[in-house]
Amino acid sequence: MPTVAGLWADLVDLVLPAACAGCRAERVPLRYGFCPSCAGTLQQTRPRSVRPDPAPPGLPPCFALGPYAGVLREALLSYKERGRHGLARPLGGLLAEVVATAVGTPRPLLLIPVPATAQAVRARHGDHLRRLCGYAAGRLACSGWPVAVARPLRALPRADSTTLDQAGRAAAALAAFRPRPGRLSALARAGHGRTVVLLDDIVTTGATLSAVTGVLAAAGSRVDIAAVLAATERRRP
Repeated sequence: MPTVAGLWADLVDLVLPAACAGCRAERVPLRYGFCPSCAGTLQQTRPRSVRPDPAPPGLPPCFALGPYAGVLREALLSYKERGRHGLARPLGGLLAEVVATAVGTPRPLLLIPVPATAQAVRARHGDHLRRLCGYAAGRLACSGWPVAVARPLRALPRADSTTLDQAGRAAAALAAFRPRPGRLSALARAGHGRTVVLLDDIVTTGATLSAVTGVLAAAGSRVDIAAVLAATERRRP
């Protein structure tokens, strides 16, 4: 759930005049940060199954709201990099739609957000994915889905991976996550009888989702599905 600081940022984002988070148009009517045109674009986008090519070993079935482009890309950049924390509510609702599409019929769920590094949390004034997960869980619960949230892992500092190849990204991602003491035994109990869904904002190579799935699997916990907001469209060379 949002922290006190996060709630204040939400209120500031909703009260102060701002540009549209999707097209950056100014002096237009906004609802939860979007102009009518961009809001309509997001509402018309339908979640679908996605798969990086090539996919890393162990990557669970993955669903995304849409490609990392256009309105969705601008919305995520506004939320993560431009301090528009109030966008967590609409984006969390869209993430809930991805989860519902991926899972199908309502059933008990366990949501696991990919953890952020301490450096990223400081730079963005909060854990952006944890906020998204809180709003997604709330939306699903209001729709009749029994939902629990777990955070069994912590993220370690890691170097910039933009210069790494596919194998290098996978190795860096695998070394970047560690179990939180005492959390995995509770996770096994919490996941019993529930569909376990791993959440992230963007999937590119799939290395992060695969690494988190692998760390959990090594500790005896499974991941059934991964749900993200956007998928970078990559092609095998």
